[in-house]
Amino acid sequence: MIQNADALTAQVTMYATDWCPFCVRAEKLLVSKGANVKKINVEEQPDRRAEMVEMTGRRTVPQIFIGDRHVGGHDDLVALERVGDLDALLKNIS
Repeated sequence: MIQNADALTAQVTMYATDWCPFCVRAEKLLVSKGANVKKINVEEQPDRRAEMVEMTGRRTVPQIFIGDRHVGGHDDLVALERVGDLDALLKNIS
């Protein structure tokens, strides 16, 4: 269910691969919330994977940023949604 999708305009950056099912699920959730998702394919741009690891300390995808805030991977994103914090994060980013 989409809740006030028009009010959610956060820029989301997601480090991902094309074949990762968790990346696909994370993107679907974010898009359903009205987020503008900028995907960085770490297989097509290996230097961006190194950038991701340096910024997050994690090697797995997806790695998701809402604005400048690293929120983690798919499971972290779903946990934010489950407790009702995802909408607020998406709304508070300019």
